[in-house]
Amino acid sequence: MRLALHVNGATRTVEAEPRDTLADTLRDGAGLTALHLGCEQGACGTCTVLLDEEPVRSCIVLAVTAEGREIRTLEGLAGDPMTEALRRAFHEEHALQCGYCTPGMLVTARDILRRFPRPDEATIRRELAGQICRCTGYMGIIAAIRRAGEALHETAEAGA
Repeated sequence: MRLALHVNGATRTVEAEPRDTLADTLRDGAGLTALHLGCEQGACGTCTVLLDEEPVRSCIVLAVTAEGREIRTLEGLAGDPMTEALRRAFHEEHALQCGYCTPGMLVTARDILRRFPRPDEATIRRELAGQICRCTGYMGIIAAIRRAGEALHETAEAGA
């Protein structure tokens, strides 16, 4: 079947079976490979994308249910000030090693900062539950999210 998906601000027509996941459809049908597939059971978070501005595990969402909804992948967040602050902070805090979890981690971190502009460590840990990183031990990730939140706050104060 043909699906018209609104992805990263543009409509993309893709072929999908009724049983195809959003993750597979975005990767294989739309060529958006920033999202990674890990567990394919919704447990690891590597495939996290925004669906109507809410983070979802795209490996457990059927593509047909996303038709007519707004989908944003990490590619669609390029140039977004919050995402760019997170990218810088992840680099500066050495918050990534192999990089496999990074796309899902960045999408989730952006959502955390959207809802909690200056989160404390406990909030970040709670909100990252379900985002699995097998390399870093999370301390750099937590520091990066806090650093990005502070930087965004300082930028907002300077502009006010």
